[in-house]
Amino acid sequence: MIRIGLRQVRSLHLSRTVLKPALSATAGSSQSSWPTGFRLPRPRTWEESKEGALSKATRWYLLAEMFRGMYVVLEMYFRAPYTIYYPFEKGAISPRFRGEHALRRYPSGEERCIACKLCEAICPAQAITIEAEERADGSRRTYKYDIDMTKCIYCGYCQESCPVDAIVETPNVEYSTETREELLYNKEKLLSNGDRWEQEYKYAADADAPYR
Repeated sequence: MIRIGLRQVRSLHLSRTVLKPALSATAGSSQSSWPTGFRLPRPRTWEESKEGALSKATRWYLLAEMFRGMYVVLEMYFRAPYTIYYPFEKGAISPRFRGEHALRRYPSGEERCIACKLCEAICPAQAITIEAEERADGSRRTYKYDIDMTKCIYCGYCQESCPVDAIVETPNVEYSTETREELLYNKEKLLSNGDRWEQEYKYAADADAPYR
């Protein structure tokens, strides 16, 4: 009871020092008295609860919380396990999953990239570096296409900005390395990834096409 009394006194003192100037300002007067009919709400104490007496009796005398916990344990015990025994079992991957990068080719074997450098310009992590040269027919081609995978944040902006679908993010998630240098991809590495994951990427793109 002493603790409750001190808390009430403290809240009352705080209300008088904080609320009183605000109420006086809104009332437009400088009087020190409270507005007519003003009543401070009684502060709630820690032992007060909205729970009814019957509910309290059930919880204390019938051990409802203990039986509720046992019910949850039994429910989880007979439920099918969620564990996937990776790498022998693998979960489903969304068609929109953004994994390892790759450069694609046309069915004729020609590289799709036209060296527009939109992917390099839009990359927020500045992970892409492109250098181009002019071909004999006047068109451009990339002789350097590097991606620093340690900087990449897998936002997918490079894939979205490419006008010819040259740079894509494949469904591959298993490309961990032992050294940092192995995560510095050059053009040859990206083209080999494209040749390897072309069919899987086409399947994912076709599955996602109705929603784009």
